[in-house]
Amino acid sequence: MNYLAALLSCTLASAALAAEPPRLVSFPTADGGTIDADLYGEHGRDGIVLAHGAAFAKDSWHALAADLAAKGFRVLAIDFRGWGKSTPGETKNALFEDVLGAVRYLHANGAAHVSVVGGSMGGGAAGEAAVRASPGEIDRIVLLSPAPIAAPERVGGDKLVVASEHEPAVDRIKALYEKIPEPKRLVLLPGTAHAQHIFATEQGERLTATVTDFLSR
Repeated sequence: MNYLAALLSCTLASAALAAEPPRLVSFPTADGGTIDADLYGEHGRDGIVLAHGAAFAKDSWHALAADLAAKGFRVLAIDFRGWGKSTPGETKNALFEDVLGAVRYLHANGAAHVSVVGGSMGGGAAGEAAVRASPGEIDRIVLLSPAPIAAPERVGGDKLVVASEHEPAVDRIKALYEKIPEPKRLVLLPGTAHAQHIFATEQGERLTATVTDFLSR
């Protein structure tokens, strides 16, 4: 009985740890904005910024963020300026500043390497951030059905682009992919779902595995 009680206690403790909610943090952007974000895992050597699409907010990343944190990453899911309690700076639509602010927050708080995952609008912002980032600030970038990027040929880091093979924007996304420099990889999944909506389809597990494997290399 003592052994079983100890085993049950350990199991419940592990479950409680796994279910621990993220910590709300905030940080400034270079143009004077303030960004709210959910921080999952606080001791990982490698950080990941999650940048949502226009139809979503920071909590939409909860399942992926918790999974990545369980694998040892320090994960920061942001609310873009104008979403939740995040406020814009001097330039209302400079979403790339929010991504760069998150990247720099993770570096300043102990992350040795930082990657960015962005969906749709967040993918465009992540790409723009990777164009403007200093060398070494962004190591890897995952673009899920990304919005247009002004100078895709200047996007730095190791790049993974994912989209559905029959979504309406797929031709534009493939054209963007052709313009971004190596190293890069394109994954087209069955279906028509766009960006983060893919997680809710039968391709969700494959998308999660593809993203996680890329970030863990």
